[in-house]
Amino acid sequence: MPEPTEDTTTSALASVPAAGNRRATPMPARLKFYYGPMDCGKSTLALQIDHNQARQGRHGLRIVRYDRSGEPVITTRVGLARDAVEVGDADDIRMLVRDQWAAGRPLDYIVVDEAGFLTAAHVDQLAELVDDWHVDVYCFGLATDFRTLLLPGAKRLMKLADEIAPVHVEVLCWCGQPGTLNARIVDGRVVRDGDTVVVADTDRPGAPSAVHYQVLCRAHHRRGDLGHGSALQGQLALEV
Repeated sequence: MPEPTEDTTTSALASVPAAGNRRATPMPARLKFYYGPMDCGKSTLALQIDHNQARQGRHGLRIVRYDRSGEPVITTRVGLARDAVEVGDADDIRMLVRDQWAAGRPLDYIVVDEAGFLTAAHVDQLAELVDDWHVDVYCFGLATDFRTLLLPGAKRLMKLADEIAPVHVEVLCWCGQPGTLNARIVDGRVVRDGDTVVVADTDRPGAPSAVHYQVLCRAHHRRGDLGHGSALQGQLALEV
């Protein structure tokens, strides 16, 4: 999608008439950010909230940014998956909403998975949809990358979200302590340099090089200690 001009950006939704009960009778909407390390159930919670909202007759849009599958879907490690709209750096989320309304489809809420990888501009667009157009937004994602640095979308959400909450499904480090940080492992060792985002299908046989991710506690992430004989089975494996 081409980047909108300044005039289009500032009036992205202005030409769309109000549609649906929520906009006819505006109610306060909220921007929420749920975060946590790998394997804590963020994507599962995202699909659960989408399901619960839809059951109440509300109309939603699912958005994803770099799903683990590399496809425009929200997938979970427990086998659930739903189609979604993949957004790129130049996409304006307000225009996606405008297109929905222009086609006569009401839109009451947005579920965003992998929201940590959004740009700051994407988060600002979501905040505008909440404040000016009364669309509820539920964001789910990592807070930090493998270097323990805040991801751009997460950093902006930490500043703007009405509600920020960890996902309370405990993930354990190999030592038994709560795992809070995602380590990138190449050739059996923790690495601290490289691209922030690496996306591909998981664990392709015969891949010439593979990157694995493992959740560690702070102490073992800092030391680069994966434990003696610690297995990566079940952890995310992505090609580079």
